[in-house]
Amino acid sequence: MNSPRHIEDTDDCPVWDIRQDCEVRQILDRIADKWSLLVISLLDCGTMRFTELLREIDGVSQRMLTTTLRHLERDGLVSRTVHPVVPPRVDYALTPLGRTLLDTIQALVRWTEQHQHEIAAARARYDNMD
Repeated sequence: MNSPRHIEDTDDCPVWDIRQDCEVRQILDRIADKWSLLVISLLDCGTMRFTELLREIDGVSQRMLTTTLRHLERDGLVSRTVHPVVPPRVDYALTPLGRTLLDTIQALVRWTEQHQHEIAAARARYDNMD
């Protein structure tokens, strides 16, 4: 296990514990994952079934979606409701805790939309360096 690094926290540069086993880092890794962001964004519209989420999220595999939903449920961000019907129906919804992330996610999407051209230009410059 890595020992904690003592980094001064200043007003100009706040620092959090960046060790792999740090709880904050683990949570950030979870909610900043591309599939988690997409699931949380989609569930903002309301409860969805697994197959609806799978159909809406381009490029996600069934296995990855299952894993993502399990992690989000474990973290208390998504609830899973199994209905006793044949075939079984499972619904997913944001929990109140999950809803608290929506403003942050929307701000990140707005920032990305506002700066996508600058980023594309920077990528092009970088890719064209000799």
